[in-house]
Formats: sequence, structure tokens, C-alpha cells
Amino acid sequence: MQQLSLTAKGEDAKNVEGVKCKLQNDKGTWEAVTPSFINVRRSSEDLTVECKKDGEKDGLLKAISRAAGSMWGNIVFGGGIGAIIDHNKGTGYNYPDALPVQMGSSVIIDRKAQETTTASK
Repeated sequence: MQQLSLTAKGEDAKNVEGVKCKLQNDKGTWEAVTPSFINVRRSSEDLTVECKKDGEKDGLLKAISRAAGSMWGNIVFGGGIGAIIDHNKGTGYNYPDALPVQMGSSVIIDRKAQETTTASK
């Protein structure tokens, strides 16, 4: 499991509380209300976040899944067997720790770049 911080900002760039969000990857689906911390199962697949609140345009976010440092250690020191196990279970991957949903936009966040790319709807 990985704990993530979930927040939402309106089109005016102010924090929006009480936004209902659904987070999903191939390992499960979770629901949360902003702002909050939520535990999700790690996966090699990206995490999608869909957020809705009356009076606000919907917000979409995709968190890119990246191999964790431990995965590379398993390849180098363990001959790859540990990496195969981590890959199959999803435990060898991480998402960005913060999920800043921008209401009215579709956001892609990647911990590799530590930057957020936003596209208005």
C-alpha cells in the first residue's frame, strides 16, 4: 500500500473541500473526499482519479506509475527474481505522493519529472 495526499483546487486556484473522488488502478477502486490521505495498492498500471462536486467542473488526474528504487536493487543484487515478484504484485512501483486535482482540467502527474502537466477541458 502507498499513502497519497489528495487535494483539489478550483478554477480560481483556491482549495476546494468536500470533493468526492474515485481512485482506480488494476488492483482496486478507492473513494475519498478532499482534502485527505488515502492508501492505495501499488501497481505497474497508472492510477486514475475522477473528482466531482456540485457547482464545480469535474477534475481528472492520472498518476504515472514508476518503478521504485527497490526494484532496481532486486535486479542488480537478486538476479531479477525479486524484481519479477515485485512487478507481478505491483509492490515495486510508486505513484507521486501528492495528487493535486485541478477541477475543470485533466492533469497528468509524474514523480519522475516532479512536474504537473495540465490540459483544460
